[in-house]
Amino acid sequence: MNNQLGLLPTDLCLAIVEACDEIIRGEWHEAFVVDVIQGGAGTSTNMNANEVIANRALEILGHKKGQYKHLHPNTHVNMSQSTNDVCPTALRVTLIIMCRDLIATMVSLQRSLENKAREFQDIIKVGRTQLQDAVPMTLGQEFRAYAIMIAEDICRLDEAKDLVREINLGGTAIGTGLNAPIGYAKLITARLSKLTGIRLKTSANLVEATQDAGAYVQLSGVLKRVAVKLSKICNDLRLLSSGPRCGLGEINLPNMAPGSSIMPGKVNPIIPEVVNQVAFQVIGNDLTITMAAEAGQLELNAMQPIIAYDLFESLSLLQRGIHTLCHKCVRGITANPKRCRELMEKSIGLATALNPVLGYEKSTKIALEALHTGKSIYSLVLEKNLLDKARLDELLSPENMIVQ
Repeated sequence: MNNQLGLLPTDLCLAIVEACDEIIRGEWHEAFVVDVIQGGAGTSTNMNANEVIANRALEILGHKKGQYKHLHPNTHVNMSQSTNDVCPTALRVTLIIMCRDLIATMVSLQRSLENKAREFQDIIKVGRTQLQDAVPMTLGQEFRAYAIMIAEDICRLDEAKDLVREINLGGTAIGTGLNAPIGYAKLITARLSKLTGIRLKTSANLVEATQDAGAYVQLSGVLKRVAVKLSKICNDLRLLSSGPRCGLGEINLPNMAPGSSIMPGKVNPIIPEVVNQVAFQVIGNDLTITMAAEAGQLELNAMQPIIAYDLFESLSLLQRGIHTLCHKCVRGITANPKRCRELMEKSIGLATALNPVLGYEKSTKIALEALHTGKSIYSLVLEKNLLDKARLDELLSPENMIVQ
């Protein structure tokens, strides 16, 4: 762009482009030595890149490294730019790419959960609230709810990703565009959009965009939301598969590894446990990102490096964790229909269906008596001649109690 505008000689431009292409191919990465967590809002990383590019370009031109009178890292490589617009733009482009990858992985998980919902749609079980028996439902309904939870978060992540498309490139130091040619911001945004295939747009106010970290907070909040709901689903999978004989045992998770160094035959739910831990890390990262965003002062937020580091980590962890959950757990889940039916028929939650006919007080007494005596709701109602068998069969049929 600087060459096109007549600001950068063609020979220097071609050398810089060739050096950049080599870096893109993976060369010279050993020359990038700056730690990602740094002061200066990313200046160290930006200058590390400028110096590597400049020195390699000098070699391409036939000069020695460090002969900056021929091609300078600030004057030529950093021309029309500043750390304060280049680093945020690079961050946002990367975030969009990583969000796309995460969304694709979430779609795979959603589809796998939907497939399980269809597979389990006729398996009746007892629902639970506060870990206590509630009313009948199908295992398919349980898994469909999980699929919908993931689908909702795909939409929220897509919305957050859209906010990140707005960049401040061309604003230079504080957003006023000092040392950049007139119109440079729109021209460079159009060029970058074409190169990346991402519909980037120049912020309406570059001064605001240079200091505002709101889009990062929004994205991190959505990632936390994904993590929280994902962890809740994994908690459920661990509970539903607990046992194998002394727990709920309504589903079976794929056996991924022996679960004990001392107890023979024990198999632990290691994949959901891994994803739980991923969620904890993402939730912690969100707090760091929130504090870093709040710590901005005046025209710049110097804490951007840790924001970038933690957003990248959260996106990467979630993408890998969800992929593992989908392929090594959800797709291999099987159901135990007999166990589901057995627990459902023992549930005192069936008494809820008697409320409209017998009233809440009488239904409660029956439920409590069933609990204390071990008798079923069904047998107690018949024993007390509260309803005839035909009417009771209709009311307590689990199939009639399930609203699809």
